[in-house]
Order: sequence, then C-alpha cells, then structure tokens
Amino acid sequence: MEIKRYEDMDLQALDVMREIGSIGTSHAATALSKLLQKEVRISIPSVNILGYNDAMNRIGDAEELVAAALVKMSGDIEGLMLFLFDLDFANEVLEKLLGSRYKSFLDMDEMARSALVEVGNIIICSYINAFSQLVNVEVELSVPSATINMLGGILMVPIAEYGYETDKLMYCNADFVIGGKALSDWLLMLPDIRSLNDILERLGVS
Repeated sequence: MEIKRYEDMDLQALDVMREIGSIGTSHAATALSKLLQKEVRISIPSVNILGYNDAMNRIGDAEELVAAALVKMSGDIEGLMLFLFDLDFANEVLEKLLGSRYKSFLDMDEMARSALVEVGNIIICSYINAFSQLVNVEVELSVPSATINMLGGILMVPIAEYGYETDKLMYCNADFVIGGKALSDWLLMLPDIRSLNDILERLGVS
C-alpha cells in the first residue's frame, strides 16, 4: 500500500524506521566519541509520529531555547534532517572541546556556536552515511544551517516545508550517554512522501 502521509505508516513500517534510527544513531555516537575522545553510548531509540502540539509536549517547552542543526537531503532521497539538543547536551560537548560551560545559549560566543554547528553536522552526516549504506541510496546533504531559538519556532520549519503533505512530525529520540550521564536529543528525519515510499520499498515493506 502506498503511503500518502506519515500517519499512514503501519507497525511494520515504523519498525523499519526504528531500525534505521538505531543504526544511524549508533554511527552518530561513534563519530561523537571520536570527536570528544571519550566513550559515547546510545540508548535504544524510539520513533514517534506526532502532530505539532503533541511533539512539542513530548520534546519540551515551546519557549525553551535549544540549538538546532538543519540540512536538506537531495538525490535519491529528498527531505530534511533536523538535530536538536538542549543546554545540558551542549555544555557536555563544549566543556570537552573548549573547556567551557555556559549558563545560557545566549552567553555563547562565536567559537562555541561554531563548535555546536560542527557537532550537529557530524551527527547528521554519520546518521545519513549509515542510512545510505543500509538502504543503498545516494544522498547529498546541503551545507548545514544552525540556529539557537525557541523550540516552538524551530519545529515550525518542517511543518512549513512539508505541511502540504502532512501535518505530522517523525522524530527519533535516543539519549547519548557521555561519562555515565544520559543527555537527551531529538533527531527529525523527514523524507518527503515519495522518498519515504522508496525507502520502505527498498527495505521490503509492501
């Protein structure tokens, strides 16, 4: 059955996307471990498809400041990848890379912000490389754009981009565990509907 909206995905399709999330986040953890020169583990990921308001309630407060890295996918698969992380995650990374911690995202200088962009880019690229090998597709990624903004505003980006196809968000949530501390993050992999159907077909979901 052809999927016309994210919410059309059945349990088998969701299991496939969960497996993609597991493989992708494992590779991302390995890449982050190499960058930080510190062990990074990953919890078992969950994949959820929720409306904007439900996703907001699950992820955090609409007015909470978070950091985000966004890339556009093109080639065999088209869509968006959006990686979100909160201040705890950012500080854990920046303390290792720069020896600094910050009370707020607004206190960060250009070097700290650039480091966060690089971390987000590495995580997304590692995820997509693993995904591309699994599905046997060629995916090109745009230069990452990054922002520090309120969560509500950031989550409106994919809604604005793909609202004509679906009003749902599909996200993968898995904690990175660094130095024994679990740090929450959210990765939104949002292929367009044509690409989603192609992914599922390639992985044997009818």
